[in-house]
Amino acid sequence: MTVFGYVRVSSRDQNEGRQVAKMKALGIADRNIFIDKASGKDFNRPEYQTLRRALQPGDLVYIDALDRLGRNYDGIISEWKYITREIGADIVVLENQSLFDSRNFRKMGDDGAIGKLMEDQFLSLLSYVAEQERKKIRQRQREGIEQAKAEGKRIGRPAVSFDTMSEEQRKTWREVYPRWKSEQVKAVEFMRLLDVKKTTFYKLVKEYESKQASA
Repeated sequence: MTVFGYVRVSSRDQNEGRQVAKMKALGIADRNIFIDKASGKDFNRPEYQTLRRALQPGDLVYIDALDRLGRNYDGIISEWKYITREIGADIVVLENQSLFDSRNFRKMGDDGAIGKLMEDQFLSLLSYVAEQERKKIRQRQREGIEQAKAEGKRIGRPAVSFDTMSEEQRKTWREVYPRWKSEQVKAVEFMRLLDVKKTTFYKLVKEYESKQASA
């Protein structure tokens, strides 16, 4: 049996450290902790899909909370059943461990039918709650955007320039720009390291080279 941990935060700005610490406290090896920084609206996440392919019968997956698995009502039920019934692995949700440990459901009834019935009821209830929370978050986001627009505030990420760059971005620029110019690093990789989009990247290049030419 291999023990895995699955960790998810909704965006790159969020810190996964708390969840990872819980997995390590359970003795899970770093190589068996899969981390996604992505929305829970669907299951098309690279690390989750890798974990899914790695699971074997008898394996065990720890998740901090049910909404870390996902926030889509039908998807949560489908994925849970796929892992526990088709693959034959088990899932433990740390936040509700007394209720959500699939190993316990397997023990109910001689043929497992009662356990499956109880598991289905709990899944339906909590996955519904998770989806409702996702809808509330989206509603609050919409309301916040509408309020900001009404107040004349800028919506979206602030424009990046050399004046607004973080110190980390400046350091990355100094280190990578010469390598990009000499074609040792591709533009796409440079953009990823800076965490900027294509249009912003080329504005920065133009701004930088203009400053260099006038220096």
